Amino acid sequence: MDNLSLEEVRIAKLKEIKNPYPDRYEANEKICKVASLEDGTTDVKIAGRITAVRKIGKLTFFRISDIDGEVQAAIKKDEVGEESYNHFHQIIDTGDFIGLEGAIFTTKTGEKTLRVKEYTFLGKSYLPLPEKFHGLQNSEIIYRQRYLDLIMNKEAKERFLLRTKIIQAIRRYLENEQYIEIETPVLTNKPSGALAKPFVSHHNALDIDVFLRIAPETYLKRAIVGGFTKVFEFARCFRNEGMDATHLQDFTMLEAYCAYYNYLDNMKFLQEMLVSVIKEVYGKTQISINERLIEFDGEWPIVTFRELLIKDCGIDINQFDTAKSLLKEIKRNNIELNSTDDLDSMGKGNLIDLLYKKVSRPRIIQPTFLTEHPIELSPLARANDENPQITDRFQLIINGAEIINGYSELVDPTEQERRLEQQAKLNKEGDQEAMVMDTDYLTAMRHGMPPISGWGMGIDRLIQVITGTKNLRDSVLFPIMRPDKKSE
Repeated sequence: MDNLSLEEVRIAKLKEIKNPYPDRYEANEKICKVASLEDGTTDVKIAGRITAVRKIGKLTFFRISDIDGEVQAAIKKDEVGEESYNHFHQIIDTGDFIGLEGAIFTTKTGEKTLRVKEYTFLGKSYLPLPEKFHGLQNSEIIYRQRYLDLIMNKEAKERFLLRTKIIQAIRRYLENEQYIEIETPVLTNKPSGALAKPFVSHHNALDIDVFLRIAPETYLKRAIVGGFTKVFEFARCFRNEGMDATHLQDFTMLEAYCAYYNYLDNMKFLQEMLVSVIKEVYGKTQISINERLIEFDGEWPIVTFRELLIKDCGIDINQFDTAKSLLKEIKRNNIELNSTDDLDSMGKGNLIDLLYKKVSRPRIIQPTFLTEHPIELSPLARANDENPQITDRFQLIINGAEIINGYSELVDPTEQERRLEQQAKLNKEGDQEAMVMDTDYLTAMRHGMPPISGWGMGIDRLIQVITGTKNLRDSVLFPIMRPDKKSE
């Protein structure tokens, strides 16, 4: 076997196993619960993946794990018999799956351990795991082979379990508040619901071009037209824009809409929801993010868009009527906007957004509501009654990142049509993030809409912020990557 590869050596061991591919194993305890069992507890049956093996003569310690945790097990030649003990070492490799039955004891070092009475082989790992001491640290491999990241890195397990717990807690909260979860189309005729460049595909059966949804907004509002009063959706969304540490082309968005609410009602509702969720998941309302203490309890500050930009860069956005004049002022102040798009063809709203993201957003650390967005930036939001140049809109900023965007919805079909016409004009002039005309949605609006307030939360962004990870892909189990030419 000297000339065999490591994989071939492992595969050859399958010949020594009576049933190398069993169909099931009935465990009666979770791995993560073993440490809480009393010494002497017998007939404990667990199953998991072997991650480390240490042989000491006639005694072998090894560790098995799953997504919830790991535990130490010990197999002794004198207790299981020489044949069974030798067979264990003959067939087992790190990475293999195994079922164990035995009793609980505590070692001299104080570690709860399962003393193996009987073992059952459950699955062979053809390929070796990464070296345990250093874990998996190559980011390329981490994103391409997330399963290895989950096996080797405790932090990765905890982060993705946290993501699941937060989603569960949010869903419970919404359902307790009588919100109803619905589903909306992923393939749409119009790229509506947000300012973003869409992905385009083709529907062969209908022979039409379709768009991957950039937001579920207009369909959730259609549900309100149909009689729903409180709706939400965890929606996979797609925006064909630049990729960086805080943006991905496909991401999970939670959107919710409530009839008869305005944006102030939702600001109050969301603060109460997030405080409840953070407390449920963390057991407290103050969490540390990269050595910064973020306090969710108490009143959250409210700042206006215009005031923030005047304070941070001295530019009063109300003094500039056009995108061209605003861009000239931005350049005069030697402010470089972070965008790969053509700034000269961009609408005023998107320019203002880029300016804010450059000079203001990174400075906001504690949970803060940003309000009074210019109407050019909010084609689906209701205009303010006192100042029609701004909208009844808010964004929640935490630790320099936008977590939630919400507003009082525009329910006037005539005004909505006018704004969509402006957006369609910008789109034709080259602003690929501007919206297009959506006559079907306008038809729904003409059938009547009550007062509505809605909001959207980026789930991936929320996890990135509260866990303090540098790259948004660390919050997504299986982020898209370029094809690996070597493996192909």
